[in-house]
Amino acid sequence: MTETDPAAYDFSAQVGHLLRRAYQRHTALFQQFIPDSQLTVAQFVVLCALRDQGGSSMSDIVKATVIDQATIRGVIDRLKVRKLVHVGHDPSDRRKVVVALTDEGADMVRQMEPFAQTITEQTFGPLNPAERVALVYLLRRMCEAEIGDAPAADRSAN
Repeated sequence: MTETDPAAYDFSAQVGHLLRRAYQRHTALFQQFIPDSQLTVAQFVVLCALRDQGGSSMSDIVKATVIDQATIRGVIDRLKVRKLVHVGHDPSDRRKVVVALTDEGADMVRQMEPFAQTITEQTFGPLNPAERVALVYLLRRMCEAEIGDAPAADRSAN
């Protein structure tokens, strides 16, 4: 067994750590700027997805939001309690559960959009316009890559 130099791997310089820090910053800004203290980032994303897609199955919401199945149920339940979404059955397939925005949910999205724009602006922070475009482009490329696409040696990189 060989010993590794602890300085050879600086966790704070790794992409995973930096993405977590950026997301934590974004979440803190969301909590600071969104006037509805009960609304979470995940709930807002679900409301926006339903606005964009219309009534959707749970699996479609999971795909659109990239929120895992176990978490999405709690998010939907909390939105339902607040009467921001309606949960019902698909008339053509009673086994299928469909989630849709209520009028209150649609109003919530409209009211929060200006704050969401401010949060995005604040999340970008000091980045100039070209850096912002580059960051979004690179993040999309990373998100679109399949996990199996990376060579085995690259998969261990954090």
